[in-house]
Amino acid sequence: MRRLRILVLMHAELVPPDSLDGVPEQEWNRWKMEFDVLAGLEELGHEVIGIGVEDDLRVIRDAINAHQPHLVFNLLMHFHDAGVYDSAVVSYLELMRVPYTGCNPRGLLLAGDKALSKKVLAYHRIRAPRFAVWRRGKVVKRLPPRLRFPLIVKSASEHASTGISQASIVRDLAQLADRVAFVHRNVQTDAIAEEYIEGRELTIGVLGNERLTVFPPWELSFDALPRGAEPIATSRVKWDRKYQRKLGVHTGPARSLGAALEGSLPRLAKRIYRALDLSGYARIDLRIDPEGRPWVLEANPNPDLCFGEDFAESAEASGFPYPELLRRITSLGLAYRAPWKD
Repeated sequence: MRRLRILVLMHAELVPPDSLDGVPEQEWNRWKMEFDVLAGLEELGHEVIGIGVEDDLRVIRDAINAHQPHLVFNLLMHFHDAGVYDSAVVSYLELMRVPYTGCNPRGLLLAGDKALSKKVLAYHRIRAPRFAVWRRGKVVKRLPPRLRFPLIVKSASEHASTGISQASIVRDLAQLADRVAFVHRNVQTDAIAEEYIEGRELTIGVLGNERLTVFPPWELSFDALPRGAEPIATSRVKWDRKYQRKLGVHTGPARSLGAALEGSLPRLAKRIYRALDLSGYARIDLRIDPEGRPWVLEANPNPDLCFGEDFAESAEASGFPYPELLRRITSLGLAYRAPWKD
């Protein structure tokens, strides 16, 4: 690949220092992805300009006008503290007629709305848990007829397990009402409650625009989960290294799935990716129930790109070491046929 001038967009509070020397692990864990991507792109020989973005699109416009990048590497996950606005930022990049990495606006919008994405998957006859949504300000008065406890209550639009804890799994109407109110009050979004699927938790990475590469299934496991706790990826499990070690959290290739599942999961991942009109790269989150049936929890466009985390590790298992993964992502960004290119 020729040497590119790449503008890396990241949240202002996550702009990393030049070196990790002397920085405590708990601190650098917050911006490790940004550090890894910047360092990886520089290692590939590109001219890399990191830009911290808060709540002003002029910062992006001014950086594009000043540097005239060949490509914008998009690491933004929200705007104005709202996860649903990630698609608006990418739409702005398209209006600026600048190639970018990751998912297109339509795919971000569809996948980012957990209720809407499940409706799309249902149309394509892809198995997903039944659910109900409570808009902000609405109080839970009764259980919708088709839902059955236990349920897991989440933000309907935020990413990265925001607001998810062991208390998110509810087993009666009072717990459901309390947790929906918690999401409304603390996450400040609509709340979605979906039937909790017991079983193995898997993720599957997908890379591509039209031609797709599917990485091997990766499994989340716990060696020291307390009695009574459920094996779910809470916010602490995802982001607190000390807590991860306490619970013996680890991920790796999913073993002993059986020939049928091993053959069907890559096809399922591609169907989900195409149904939600995704592009660039994404991570599909699933659960395998005790009967061996896969249930789609959600699709995550632009997932965590930290070196050593699930997406990059599964990519390496497919023959894409970290520098090659970044190279492929940049190539896909340049190749994506945005409407302004027609």
